[in-house]
Amino acid sequence: MAAFDTARAHAHAVLRVRGLALAAAALPAAVAVVLLAGRFTGRLGAPGASDAAAWDAVRWMVCAVAAATLLVAGLAARAYRRAVPPRTPAVPLERAHAPELYRLIDELADRLEVPAPSAIALTPDCDSWLEDVPADRRAGLRATRRTDEPPAPVLVIGSPFLWWMRAGELRALLAPVVAGTAASADPDIAAARRFLRSLDASLDEAAPGPAGAAAPAAPPAGRRGPAALTDRITRRLLGACRAHSAELERAVAGWASEQARTVDYGLRIAAQEQVGLAYAGWDRLLTRVALPAWRLGRHPAHLNAGVVAALTELSRRDRLADGYGSRLGDRPACDLLEEPGTVDEAVSLLAAELFFGRPASGGWRELDWADYPAEVVDAGWRARAAALQSALDRPAPQARPGSPTLTRLLARLAEGDGEQLAAALTAQLARTTAPAPLLEPVRTGQDLLVDHVTAMVCCAAVDTAGATPGLDWLDGPVLLIGGVRRTDLAAPVAQAVEQGQNGPLRAWLDAADVRLEKPVRL
Repeated sequence: MAAFDTARAHAHAVLRVRGLALAAAALPAAVAVVLLAGRFTGRLGAPGASDAAAWDAVRWMVCAVAAATLLVAGLAARAYRRAVPPRTPAVPLERAHAPELYRLIDELADRLEVPAPSAIALTPDCDSWLEDVPADRRAGLRATRRTDEPPAPVLVIGSPFLWWMRAGELRALLAPVVAGTAASADPDIAAARRFLRSLDASLDEAAPGPAGAAAPAAPPAGRRGPAALTDRITRRLLGACRAHSAELERAVAGWASEQARTVDYGLRIAAQEQVGLAYAGWDRLLTRVALPAWRLGRHPAHLNAGVVAALTELSRRDRLADGYGSRLGDRPACDLLEEPGTVDEAVSLLAAELFFGRPASGGWRELDWADYPAEVVDAGWRARAAALQSALDRPAPQARPGSPTLTRLLARLAEGDGEQLAAALTAQLARTTAPAPLLEPVRTGQDLLVDHVTAMVCCAAVDTAGATPGLDWLDGPVLLIGGVRRTDLAAPVAQAVEQGQNGPLRAWLDAADVRLEKPVRL
């Protein structure tokens, strides 16, 4: 319990900062009350006394300071009361939709002798944590449980863990997280955390971060007057609490980890290895597979099933997943859900909103994996080929478009027009797309040109050489010729774009029986 006592001590230190702030706000008012009482009782500056004028001046000055202090304190208190701590978007998982998962978590909490989480939610990320119950749900939970005690926090689980991990691995992985509910139930620690979160949240335009994190040194641009003063006070309070906040959370984490050692400790080491693997597969799936679909306004409806396919493919290619075969006999954690497919759809939609944002069309269209080659790979190639054709036509005399053929494209590259085409594509992309989303890599004009030339070559291969678009779970869109993935296209395309030498690319096209003179279907 030493770590828990340390956490309480730092929580008390945070609460002392809050108490000192309240005392500082009330002190001028208390002095003003004493001076006014002395005036009416005749003990301080009684009327007619020689020092009455001096005491009256002091009273007016102190009352003015007290009024100003109370006004600022009231504004700060209102800001803290109205502040809504930032929440990571998650998909709530009701008990009726996952009774076995709730049973597993409840049994885990009983074994750890801590309060069970009040609810479970899923996040489209490779992480798990505890989060306070939203204010609009607290009253309902209290009524349901018929108690005035604050409800236990919500357990947020990274959805890739549910689909990739076995049930036993998930239980072992979540043990330290669930153990943390004990700290949330402690009144002093909970009060300190609420105070810190309200301070953080009240800084409207400050970057969100963990409770007690360092705030910007200067007020956000555009905030003036009382708001700027409130922000300055908030920063001073956060600065006074920062060290205690960090030590509080460190002590809680240490205590929770120590408590969880009694639960599946050996299995937790294996589970941690699977966390790294799940993260690698999830990141690859999002950036290589989901992102091309999101750009077209389509969202794959079963991303979590996709990460299983991606990691299964990785296990075939890489030694990182050598142990996968031995784990197949264990029950997958997603079997703890009543309808895994429905939950996967909800999490997949949230992932699209969270990592990419709303599509330009205003709404998402759901996509099944079976339709990915035709509706994402082929459609994406033809969209980029059309954009490249527009760049090729831009300098054409009398706004008369040329034929969309590889012959014309290769001739322009050989003439040294690569930089001009890259600039045209960059300008076109800037006009037609929103700012880059979270997962969108920063690409130079030359990168764009390589991407668009590759797309046009792939379209020509599909139209004239019997090639087909395909999906690789780790690399995303791929070109298949004779059912075999072609990975040797990147080098000749890069040489044609960067050096204007199209000989290697022509040789590749000839070997693949691609007809250069035939117009590409855009």
